[in-house]
Amino acid sequence: MAEIHVTTREGEELTLAAKPGMSVMEIIRDGGVDELLALCGGCCSCATCHVYVESGDAGAAGPDENDLLDSSDHKRANSRLSCQIAFTAALDGLKVRIAPED
Repeated sequence: MAEIHVTTREGEELTLAAKPGMSVMEIIRDGGVDELLALCGGCCSCATCHVYVESGDAGAAGPDENDLLDSSDHKRANSRLSCQIAFTAALDGLKVRIAPED
């Protein structure tokens, strides 16, 4: 089974089962991590699913995603909205850290 590794804001490290076809946001939410709000439900309209990609190639953010991330005081070079990262088998072992809340 594929998996992703998530570090919470408090530093707790979790390993979550991941299925291709889901977004990283869905995997984190379905894994019981409540601090990832994802208020828009994955529509790329709120930036409340902001994560830092610590290892793995999750690709580059698109223009709409970058516009939302620009509104965050916590944006970094490795920032992504987890709703915009489509999990594939190539992302098995992806490591993300949940960004501080804005």
